[in-house]
Amino acid sequence: MTPNLDRVHYPADLRGLSDATLAEVARELRAEVISAVSETGGHLGSSLGVVELAVALHTVFDTPRDKLIWDVGHQCYPHKVLTGRRDRIRTLRQEGGLSGFTKRAESAFDPFGAAHSSTSISAALGFTVGRDMGLPTGDAIAVIGDGAISAGMAYEALNNAGHEKRRMFVILNDNEMSIAPPTGAMSKYLSSLYDGPLGAAHRMAEGFEAALPGPIRDHARRARQLVTGLPGGQGTLFEELGLSYIGPIDGHDMGQLLPVLRAARARATGPVLIHVCTVKGKGYAPAELAADRGHGVSKFEVATGAQAKSRPNAPSYTKVFGQTLTKLAAEDPRIVAVSAAMPSGTGVDLMADRFPTRVFDVGIAEQHGVTFAAGMAASGLRPFCAIYSTFLQRGYDQIVHDVALQNLPVRFAIDRAGLVGADGPTHAGAFDIGFLAALPNMVVMAAGDEAELVHMTATAAAHDSGPIAFRYPRGEGEGAPLPERGEVLEIGKGRVLQDGSDVALLSFGAHLGECRRAAALLERQGLSVTLADARFAKPLDTALIRRLMRGHRALLTVEQGAQGGFGAMVLHHLANSGQLDGRCAVRTMTLPDRYIDQASPEAMYADAGLTATDIAATALEACGGTLVRAD
Repeated sequence: MTPNLDRVHYPADLRGLSDATLAEVARELRAEVISAVSETGGHLGSSLGVVELAVALHTVFDTPRDKLIWDVGHQCYPHKVLTGRRDRIRTLRQEGGLSGFTKRAESAFDPFGAAHSSTSISAALGFTVGRDMGLPTGDAIAVIGDGAISAGMAYEALNNAGHEKRRMFVILNDNEMSIAPPTGAMSKYLSSLYDGPLGAAHRMAEGFEAALPGPIRDHARRARQLVTGLPGGQGTLFEELGLSYIGPIDGHDMGQLLPVLRAARARATGPVLIHVCTVKGKGYAPAELAADRGHGVSKFEVATGAQAKSRPNAPSYTKVFGQTLTKLAAEDPRIVAVSAAMPSGTGVDLMADRFPTRVFDVGIAEQHGVTFAAGMAASGLRPFCAIYSTFLQRGYDQIVHDVALQNLPVRFAIDRAGLVGADGPTHAGAFDIGFLAALPNMVVMAAGDEAELVHMTATAAAHDSGPIAFRYPRGEGEGAPLPERGEVLEIGKGRVLQDGSDVALLSFGAHLGECRRAAALLERQGLSVTLADARFAKPLDTALIRRLMRGHRALLTVEQGAQGGFGAMVLHHLANSGQLDGRCAVRTMTLPDRYIDQASPEAMYADAGLTATDIAATALEACGGTLVRAD
């Protein structure tokens, strides 16, 4: 039963409740989030950690006129329940349902969309300038975690906010844990803070130490001892940057949160940072006790926390990469690996278990990670930079300037290539083919199945003449038998899997299985089909392309990427070599020029027009026919 939460349809309903009732609202809200995520899966631990904070912020500030910006946005489930979306909360991350992140198109209470980290302070400063220039917006409040604030963009924003001296609020949600344990000096620094200024609000924070739960109390005591012992009387880093600092305070105690937030809102004249200590997974023991604090969960049984994960039919691409890299590292002491806060997500945790001194988690700092890998490559090491496609976008300047321009042999292992399902368009790996293939010196590969991933990992390890990248999707492989050892592939050479004479399907990457099914459909229509796996977008196998153009009525390229990728590279080559002037019709099949909303990967590729039926229909159209569908 949720009698208090039932009274809250929008944040305005919170503002007439007593503080004691607000604490009950938070208790019921936590139960509602646990119940909803048990049915949908999603980011449980981070959302449970901010339940009280969400209630307090919406109570004290005048949202949506005041702009509440959740960094990353994966902790926004309590916020969504409080802002008119409770009736749809059980559609989270489902096709046609609520996004698992904040999304401007979804609600006026989501003023800024997010799913990548460390953007909130920059956006909040932008809203603040808009307010000060007369636009109808109130205060801006950025909620950022201790992991996200370690990224360079957050430092840049803090520096700019301190320089501007405009009234805005940064809530540092310090749970001492991002997806992986937070990395670096900033995490240690946050554990050293206690006191801060701002008059009455500062005095409120004093004395809280004794009331804090054990682990947080110890954290605060260490902080007080360090801060009071600093030589020269200098303030915190945040104060040096120009922000007033308050904290840390217990983020699960409404008796602390509400008065501190009210005092800060009443008294602030410039930028204020409020340091709030929380526990990821708070209030749900299976999440609190999990190694990742319930960061990303599938559907689960509320009573036990047992997750209903389907039994895989084949190993995941991520696991195949991690196991292959570990084997190669055992044979070659020069191999090292870099991850940006995602060691388990990218599979390098398998190598770290065996070779812990050769795997480096740089935190949420893709730009640094890429250049760090470039430095190791320049020293003579063989670095593998393992980053999701969607996050590699954040390090693009470093790929261009620090890696490709200097022709340094950094190996980019690009996980989550293509469409990724419930995480939606923010996490889709749509653009890496185009942005990497555009670079001189870069070699770009894509694995057609998990066996090919073994070969490409070995190929990358042996490639010392410049940068090389290989992409592979999320989830299970195709069930291909895995070789005991990876074969070093000839750079720029594809392979033909079956020969035909009417239609050539040239696949780049993990849509190879779909192309195989399309070939079977075409054969049932009476067409003879060649199926080829390009393996390389750069350099292209121009001899293979010439052979396919000469021997077929139609050539289709198929890829799990945006326009401007592999198909565009093929078209450039055909146009410049005069091969578009012949009798062979050419079609390129890519993701469409729009973002694909969340659904199952199968449904997303159907939306994109990239099913086996779509491929077969396109091939038949190119040959002048029409697909006859079986009943």
